[in-house]
Amino acid sequence: MRIKNAVLHTMEGIDYENGWLTAENGVITGLGPMGVCPEKPGETWLDLDGAHVYPGFIDAHTHLGMWEDGLGFEGDDGNEETDPLTPQLRAIDALNPMDRCFREALEAGVTTVVTGPGSANPIGGQMAAVKTYGRCIDKMIVKAPLAMKMALGENPKTVYHGKSQAPVTRMATAALIREQLYKAERYLDDLEKSRAEDEFDPPEYDARCEALLPLLRREIQAHIHCHRADDIFTAIRIGEEFNLDYVIVHGTEGHLITEELAEKKARVLSGPVLCDRSKPELRNLTPACPGKLSAAGVQTAIITDHPVIPLQYLPLCAGLAAREGMEPAAALRAITIEPARICGIDNRVGSLAVGKDADCVVFRADPLTLAAKPERVFVAGREIGKEE
Repeated sequence: MRIKNAVLHTMEGIDYENGWLTAENGVITGLGPMGVCPEKPGETWLDLDGAHVYPGFIDAHTHLGMWEDGLGFEGDDGNEETDPLTPQLRAIDALNPMDRCFREALEAGVTTVVTGPGSANPIGGQMAAVKTYGRCIDKMIVKAPLAMKMALGENPKTVYHGKSQAPVTRMATAALIREQLYKAERYLDDLEKSRAEDEFDPPEYDARCEALLPLLRREIQAHIHCHRADDIFTAIRIGEEFNLDYVIVHGTEGHLITEELAEKKARVLSGPVLCDRSKPELRNLTPACPGKLSAAGVQTAIITDHPVIPLQYLPLCAGLAAREGMEPAAALRAITIEPARICGIDNRVGSLAVGKDADCVVFRADPLTLAAKPERVFVAGREIGKEE
């Protein structure tokens, strides 16, 4: 991959008004201003003639491939509603990359997503970061597991109230999460003792506890679904109690508590904003939320929560946030480098830098505007054609 005469928006603090970029074996090998372009006679370069190049867009919270487009129960694999505690479930075992929504996301310039279980269960299972291009999910993985999905608020209450079992209150939802985390902590202690001292037998295998070990070791994150301010504070409380690497997902009322979130150094995956107030806990939803969080110093990414908002409208959501007060540069970072940093995958994606995946999207117009459409999309240095 060799491109030249492009405006490079690197998201690394330096842009190039007229630049070049090269990649080999799917990884960026060089970039810079045209004045030092390493073009040699006989080489084939793609001349972009002033087009703008951005890192592939990232949506840090979706359910892509979990609820398949155009299907009912047959394609509904996002919520295992038979048990409120299912940390052992893996998103990669449900993802169907043949779902046409992968292609729609890709054609909109969204090259990486975090996807996984829904919010029916207090602990729902393991989220994964994957590329949107490919046929075999195992070859598309950026990181799996990336996070453990948890949920507070109305959704678990509603699901299990209908089944006449716990949790039917916010108290019970938090209590179930704590109970399972305490069990996993004891399981981890027993496991470590058995490895250190011969007289201690290892604990009997427990799939739930095993799945939570990377979380307790801070090897993966806790992505906690919460909309209302009180639920956000519960998420922070649990995160601090168990020393979790936690991230707030949705944070719909985050704009009401920006000072507190900044004080806690909380990170928020904000959205969806391009939707209606479909349930009581969304009554304070506003597309101004991401901008207010960002302005307050809260690390913020913008998400679609696909299929709530179709993934191809991620740039439109960022544009809406900019219209409602978010700095346009911050809105672009909120769908590129910020979600990568928040999710701990910025070593591979989120910006144009040597050593990172050669995921690029080419625009002739401002990508935050309704009329904008990618001219070209590259994943791992390969241009993805519409005929594929």
